[in-house]
Amino acid sequence: MTELTRTPDWVKNAIFYQIFPDRFAKSEHLEKPTHLEPWDSPMTRYGFKGGDLLGVYERLDYLQDLGITAIYFNPIFASAANHRYHTFDYYQVDPILGGNEAYFKLLDEAHRRGMRIILDGVFNHASRGFFQFHHILENGEKSPYLDWFTVYGYPMNAYQGKPNYSAWWNLPALPQFNTDNPRVREFLFGVAQYWIAKGADGWRLDVPFEIKDESFWRQFRSVTKEPNPDAYLVGEIPSEAQEWLQGDMFDGVMNYQFSAACVGFFGEGSRDEAMISGMMGLPEVPGLDAVGFAQRTKQLLEIYPRQNVLAQLNLLDSHDMPRFLSMVSGKKEAFRLAALFQMTYPGAPCIYYGNEIGMMGGRDPENRGAFPWDESHWDHDLRNTIKAYTHLRLEYPVLRTGEYVPVFAEGRCLAYLRHLESQRMLILINAGDGSWDLNLPLADFFPDGTVFEDLLGGEGAVIEEGHLRKGSVPPWQGAIFKPQT
Repeated sequence: MTELTRTPDWVKNAIFYQIFPDRFAKSEHLEKPTHLEPWDSPMTRYGFKGGDLLGVYERLDYLQDLGITAIYFNPIFASAANHRYHTFDYYQVDPILGGNEAYFKLLDEAHRRGMRIILDGVFNHASRGFFQFHHILENGEKSPYLDWFTVYGYPMNAYQGKPNYSAWWNLPALPQFNTDNPRVREFLFGVAQYWIAKGADGWRLDVPFEIKDESFWRQFRSVTKEPNPDAYLVGEIPSEAQEWLQGDMFDGVMNYQFSAACVGFFGEGSRDEAMISGMMGLPEVPGLDAVGFAQRTKQLLEIYPRQNVLAQLNLLDSHDMPRFLSMVSGKKEAFRLAALFQMTYPGAPCIYYGNEIGMMGGRDPENRGAFPWDESHWDHDLRNTIKAYTHLRLEYPVLRTGEYVPVFAEGRCLAYLRHLESQRMLILINAGDGSWDLNLPLADFFPDGTVFEDLLGGEGAVIEEGHLRKGSVPPWQGAIFKPQT
């Protein structure tokens, strides 16, 4: 393993929080345009709520209390869209977000606290307002920037009808870069390197599979890792991603295969099929029992090199799909157990903003709701539960980088071992409607007389005659068993 192919150690120990900047927090100390939607009004596709980076800065205490050590931001650069995937200036943070000044203030304070920040890199497409594309709109085939994009005819249909230029999903607002042009590559690589050199801790890469040239991403890795070898590169790849995780492109991917497995197992009996259908473009999200879930979650650790497994971004949902709680019809017991699994599984867990207080939301734009800072709207019990899980993960290295070994799976009950050197923990999950009376054969893992305490506050257990006994797990509950010393 070379310096260029290794994955960052900090990621393997991180707990991420994904923030959609327009909707998380709005500072009263930042002047804004006047025509903003009320913070608590229903979502609209084009409206702006006015969230900003100074608002995030002012709530870092909240995030640290929750156990967050890293933030993944949806795009923050200047754009005419509330989601900011329509970038028109890659070197300027959007003024509604507070501009570069607010960004660097946030970055410096996050770093002072030991927190990391990764940015969303939208390098497949730009926007109609991007200088070189706008130049073509104004000058047609006489523009010297014509080869930055692929144009099929004039005048350009940039606002009405089907675009007569290459555009992402044929959306006229999203002209696709011609990445075969060396000057385009030079520009995009320059952007990527600039923000890392200025202190960003990594990039989440939007739709990288749309740039169908692996040399682009190999070059991207090289130039990005130059100013900071510990920069995290995570690709938005919904499918299995073996070809992307060989050490020459990404450190990890947004693990939507993990998301699908969790919906398939924990959502059993409460799935909203209409909402799940087509989740992140996945052909199907099959229902899973404990055996199928154990097999799938083990397989997802075996198809990639271990250093990439530990750098996967393990998410239950995101801005591109309904929130997990909505996909399971509001069943909080299912969400709690899914979060417990997420926090005790190899890879970097990522919480989508607001999930910890019980936010729900269907398809876009409902899944991008404004965070309610009025605490009367919070599910405090849920937040305290998630906080307990995150802090246990932070306290025990075995829950972060230990081996994952399923030791029992039957019906709706699952037990798995995490072990790291001499440290061992046993996690039990009962995703069924009946109590699980424990009698598990574990002689291969623990000696007779081993006494366990449940770090989640439940009753303990003991190994007798090679079996885990004297305990039970209530319906839709879990346990983290730590051997007493």
